[in-house]
Amino acid sequence: MKKTLITLLAGFFAFQFLQAQEPADYVNPFIGTTNFGTCNPGAVCPNGMMSVVPFNVMGSADNTYDKDARWWSTPYEYTNSFFTGFSHVNLSGVGCPDLGSLLLMPTTGKLDVDYHHYGSKYEKENASPGYYTISLTKYNILAEATATPRTGLARFTFPKGESNILLNLGEGLTNESGAFMRRVSDREVEGMKVLGTFCYNPQAVFPIYFVMRVNKAPKTTGYWKKQRPMQGVEAEWDKDQGKYKLYTKYNRDIAGDDIGAWFTFDTEEGEQIEVAMGVSFVSIENARENLDKEQHGRHFEAIHQEARQRWNDDLGRIQVEGGTKEQKTVFYTGLYHALIHPNILQDVNGQYPQMEGDKILTTEGDRYTVFSLWDTYRNLHQLMTLVYPERQMDMIHTMLDMYKEHGWLPKWELYGRETLTMEGDPSLPVIVDTWMKGLRDFDINLAYEAMYKSATTAGKDNLMRPDNDDYMSRGYVPLREQYDNSVSHALEYYIADYSLSTLAKALGKKEDAKLFYDRSMGYKHYYCKEFGTLRPILPDGTFYSPFNPRQGENFEPNPGFHEGSAWNYTFYVPHDVMGLVKLMGGKKKFVDKLQMVFDEGLYDPANEPDIAYPYLFSYFKGEEWRTQKLVNELLAKHFTTKPDGLPGNEDTGTMSSWAIFSMMGFYPDCPGVPEYTLTTPTFDKITIKLDPKYYSRDRLVIEKVHEDGGSGFGFIDTVQMGDKRCGYRINHNDLVKAGTLTFKVKSSVGK
Repeated sequence: MKKTLITLLAGFFAFQFLQAQEPADYVNPFIGTTNFGTCNPGAVCPNGMMSVVPFNVMGSADNTYDKDARWWSTPYEYTNSFFTGFSHVNLSGVGCPDLGSLLLMPTTGKLDVDYHHYGSKYEKENASPGYYTISLTKYNILAEATATPRTGLARFTFPKGESNILLNLGEGLTNESGAFMRRVSDREVEGMKVLGTFCYNPQAVFPIYFVMRVNKAPKTTGYWKKQRPMQGVEAEWDKDQGKYKLYTKYNRDIAGDDIGAWFTFDTEEGEQIEVAMGVSFVSIENARENLDKEQHGRHFEAIHQEARQRWNDDLGRIQVEGGTKEQKTVFYTGLYHALIHPNILQDVNGQYPQMEGDKILTTEGDRYTVFSLWDTYRNLHQLMTLVYPERQMDMIHTMLDMYKEHGWLPKWELYGRETLTMEGDPSLPVIVDTWMKGLRDFDINLAYEAMYKSATTAGKDNLMRPDNDDYMSRGYVPLREQYDNSVSHALEYYIADYSLSTLAKALGKKEDAKLFYDRSMGYKHYYCKEFGTLRPILPDGTFYSPFNPRQGENFEPNPGFHEGSAWNYTFYVPHDVMGLVKLMGGKKKFVDKLQMVFDEGLYDPANEPDIAYPYLFSYFKGEEWRTQKLVNELLAKHFTTKPDGLPGNEDTGTMSSWAIFSMMGFYPDCPGVPEYTLTTPTFDKITIKLDPKYYSRDRLVIEKVHEDGGSGFGFIDTVQMGDKRCGYRINHNDLVKAGTLTFKVKSSVGK
């Protein structure tokens, strides 16, 4: 008996150990939920439309709860603790508030519909991919949430007594307040909420439609913000008469700026009530169809396990071996964050709202939205191309469909609205990079037409390049207003034009290739020998004065530069590193100045233009060790397992994509160019599953071998791709064809 018990226990613990090896078990959704990371721990599926997120950024009326509540552009902030409901459909890792509405809140006792009063402190908070839970101390309610791609499901475990479920349409992160709701039955309501004004663009407004159901009939139900009874005509089918019977009914509909619905129940101790929410950006009918087809009567555990399996399948496309548990947590949480946006927009029937139009269209594949391209063109789409190419192809198809519908490729698109946030022409490097890496299942001629349009259209008619007149005639953008970000604009155009020139050359368009290449070299206008940095230029051709290359640190206003100093932008010429080296006086001066940026704290790991700086050292023989040392140090310092474990705003997966590539040992430091720069991998072995539809091999294996018996970090001695030695910059197509990349490392440089 004793031996049998020991055997059973051993088997149990072995099973628990094996269970802990699933990729989802390494994900910590609380990483990046403070320090302005603007991530949240809510339930979501990979690239899903729906997310169900704890909303804790509103305080109480008497300020006894969270009087110092912190929030920026997120429904959740880790240091807050006053819960006012689950919000449905949210943004992750963005810099402006929006969405985060349809707030669902459980309470007990006397009905109170003021969120200042009904909010609750909470404890026992926990989250994993596709699941979130807390215990509300004010009510002794256990609240749980999970999701399918287009629907959410909450489960509330109540104490004995009178209990309530509230649907608040008046609060949220969005700057819009209008809403409409209709009671379908005692257990179901449907309606619409207006969202938008992202980054304070008053034209970027759109509706979200919903259907909400509870799985138990309430004792009573009603609306708040009551209005006088309104008589309406209803119709009911009369079987005996074979026709519709008309009758009057009151208070079935409600509309306004601060409305909600409540459901009151008599509950037994431990009784569970589930609340399902289906959404659509097309119609109420589609929201209901999404709900019916994705949940089809299943209960919480089944939906939760399906969401978890979706995450394990996607996270499992990359398997890592070696490294610490903390490093694996950073890696898989980063991959988790990278798989939230862009997210699907179409309903289960394929319908979606036209880009900047009023039509309802239908797609055969996945239609994506939330294209934060100024951020993601640098590395996230390169990650999609390598590991999730089928999704990257649908994203490219989406971008081209947006061009057909709206006349422009997206810049910062949000649910069918172009917000025009940030600068540049970021679709170009994404499309070119994808095509250059062999993913060519799209209309390249249409793509070229779209890119050529934004590159050559006059500024007054150009949504992507509003200052294109100056750029085309002068080769640079002059500073016409004190804070017009002119240098930042031009640098983005240079990179876009370089990408377009490489594509034009590949397509045999020699004149276009020369035109766009010559334009891409215009960055040299901005180089100032006096300061050794890029510097704004006035309309008369002289440099802006007085000039301080450090102005702009900590997001202070800075003439010519957007959210950064001249040091955050000066080395951002990835398409012509050697040209910049020549301007700076040669290799030694370039390396010394670049090292100074790190030594004097001028590098900002959360600012996109300079995130590839560490990789620039590897362009020079004998200096590659600096890249390896810096990347290792930056990963350890800025990417941790704590709530502030991101260097700043996640920027819809961009920060995490930097970490993912860096931990795997290669980084796409020049958007639009199918090459990687190498560094020391964090793990001993990384296996990336490749899609045979797009690549000739089914996997890419990266290994790190310590030549001197060491472990952990090591400086690279040699690198072998397939059966051949290679340098520190490699071609994407060569890499996936080779199928293996082996790093031999030593504990110190030159030994």
